[in-house]
Amino acid sequence: MAPLTVLAFCLTAIGFTYGFNGDSFELECPDECDCHYFRINWVTDCSESNLTEVPYDELSLSVYILDLNGNNITTLKTFPTDIKMRRLQIAYNRLTRVDREAFKGLEYLIDVDLSGNNITYVDPEAFLDSRGLLNVEMQDNPIGKIEGPFLISSTLQFLDISSCNLSTINPQFFDNITSLTTLDLSNNPLTTLEAGVFDVLTSLDTLKLNDCKLTTITENTFAALSNLKSLELAGNLLTNTDWPEVFGKLGRLEYLNLRKSAITFLSEDTFANCTYLVTLILADNELHELDVGATLGTSLNHLEELDLSNCKIREPISGEAFANATRLKSLYLSGNPLFAPDLQEAIAPLPRLERLFLSNCNLHNLPDNFNTFDNLQELDISHNPLVNVFTRLLAPLDKLEYLNMGYSNLSHIGPDTFSKMTSMKRLVLSGNDLLSLEAGLFGNLTQLTTLELEFCGLKRPLDANTFFKNLTYMDLREIRLGGNPLVIPAAGPVFPKQLSQVTILDMSNCNISSLNVDAFKNTVNITDLNLAGNRLKSQPGSLLFLEILQQLEKINLSNNNLTTIDPDVFVNNPKLHSLNLVGNPFVCDCKIAEMWDWANMIKGDLDVLVGAKSAEKDIVVKGNKKKRSLYCHYNETQLRNMTINANKTVPGRRPFIKPRELTYANRTWAKYVRESGCEPVVKILRPVALVAEMFDISHDVHLSTAVVILAAVAVILGVSTVMMTIRLFKRNKMVEVDTEDHRKQR
Repeated sequence: MAPLTVLAFCLTAIGFTYGFNGDSFELECPDECDCHYFRINWVTDCSESNLTEVPYDELSLSVYILDLNGNNITTLKTFPTDIKMRRLQIAYNRLTRVDREAFKGLEYLIDVDLSGNNITYVDPEAFLDSRGLLNVEMQDNPIGKIEGPFLISSTLQFLDISSCNLSTINPQFFDNITSLTTLDLSNNPLTTLEAGVFDVLTSLDTLKLNDCKLTTITENTFAALSNLKSLELAGNLLTNTDWPEVFGKLGRLEYLNLRKSAITFLSEDTFANCTYLVTLILADNELHELDVGATLGTSLNHLEELDLSNCKIREPISGEAFANATRLKSLYLSGNPLFAPDLQEAIAPLPRLERLFLSNCNLHNLPDNFNTFDNLQELDISHNPLVNVFTRLLAPLDKLEYLNMGYSNLSHIGPDTFSKMTSMKRLVLSGNDLLSLEAGLFGNLTQLTTLELEFCGLKRPLDANTFFKNLTYMDLREIRLGGNPLVIPAAGPVFPKQLSQVTILDMSNCNISSLNVDAFKNTVNITDLNLAGNRLKSQPGSLLFLEILQQLEKINLSNNNLTTIDPDVFVNNPKLHSLNLVGNPFVCDCKIAEMWDWANMIKGDLDVLVGAKSAEKDIVVKGNKKKRSLYCHYNETQLRNMTINANKTVPGRRPFIKPRELTYANRTWAKYVRESGCEPVVKILRPVALVAEMFDISHDVHLSTAVVILAAVAVILGVSTVMMTIRLFKRNKMVEVDTEDHRKQR
């Protein structure tokens, strides 16, 4: 019974395992692809695999997401009958047409991404069989002119046809997609929008027309869009537009973006009918003579966010500018030449102000009425020539939670600058040539959670004198020191004991070539460590500093000089769930396979290795089109000597269906592990490998994983059937005896 018990245990373990090499044994996976489950859905990731055609015959009919992004596919044929595919991603290929035959029978299709191809023709009936279609992405295709309806779909809600070289929108364009709620037409050379174009889109909620070279919008263009809540017209040439007429029917509009639209004048009644407007973005327009108070008028009683950044307003902002917009919570004035006295008078009527952005305003001083803003939580005064003269003016901001003083020409910050800012949570001092920090500078910031000191020329990391002695800063969890030429001590801790609660530490691009074993002795609670862009090498003991970080969850070692790495390095980091090794010059050897097994079997999830397979962000609507993968390379000698087929089969690893030859040096880790023949390191966690050994399957006899599993299942079912039959027979016998006894008693 012992072998049977072990076999049952193995089969049970299989049920809790995704598969091997990220694959599930019961579902098909093409040779050139990596397959895995995303939640409970089968993902077939064939992205960036140099495919010239879709591997139709090798696809599982249960595939939920098929990712073909970044290949060289030129045409599409009909998919297999009864395929259950919900999402098809085929962005950045070489398709030229969207024909109905290619999508025929895809009844379950919900999302399709055809962006970044060379498509010039779209059959309106292409998705006629997809009765549940919701999202279509077709941006970045040279579609050009469309005559008649674009698509036929009664369910389509999201359509992105931005950057498709559309110069006109014909009156029938949207006739058969009237359920649209979100439409993106950005970056098409439309020039003019005629009345009636959008009349059938009565359900439209969001419309994006950014960067369309629009010069004319007729007064009734948006007249039928009574449900429109979000409108983006940024990056156009709308100098001579009659805005009161254009916006006259948009009574439900809540979000309006007119950034960089060549607007030079806005009349007093521009937004008279937009009474529900909450966010108004006018940034990057040439509004030299803008009268802010007159433009806002008396209608925008719900306005909470106003962006006037980089409008080059010449006239001083008057004291009445925001008198009728007293609900403002966020005010962006960055990039306009301002004077402290005028600014002080203008913002006085804004008692609810929570966020004030004054970056790059050529301010040499600051208003001295900050003490009146009881709700002010965020202040950005970065990129101003403030030098070192504003300490007194900042002192009243005792409720401020975010302060950005970055790139403000500071060379010295007095020790009392932040003494009263006891509510401060995030402080940004990046981009100032501080070189050193005053003793006690951060002493009173006992609620500080984030401190950013990037590109400050610091050679010495934060020392104990900067903080109060004998005080642990319990809330300080994030420190960013990226871009500083740090000199790391050869021995001992890098940071003082006051920072013992830090969990997020960024030391990227700091020219670090080594870290001693006690580097983080005083910061053992680090969960997220960024060491990207340094010069760490694969030398004995080079990563021993990780041993002390038992709380570590994420580490970024990308773009260093690592050529090999051993999973034993992370034996003291049991909570580690994200390891970024992308961009290192790894050599293809069995240590790569050991790292793969460590992530897949010991950690139980290939997602631990960033770049090993497609992440969630790569498979969502409007996700990444090109992802960064883990690579290793064979040296020339290895490649020259490998003349046999690289198709060794190892228990627990899915073999290739077709013979393969090594022809090029660079390999993704996924492909290398499959072709390497490297033995699994921890076989006890590989049920199929254990089963194979139990039955003494030699390497000379090829039995597929599926055969082993089916055989094992057959044995279990057979034994179970016999045992159940025996138990049933005994039970029936007992019932008969019991019945006979009762009869005799009667």
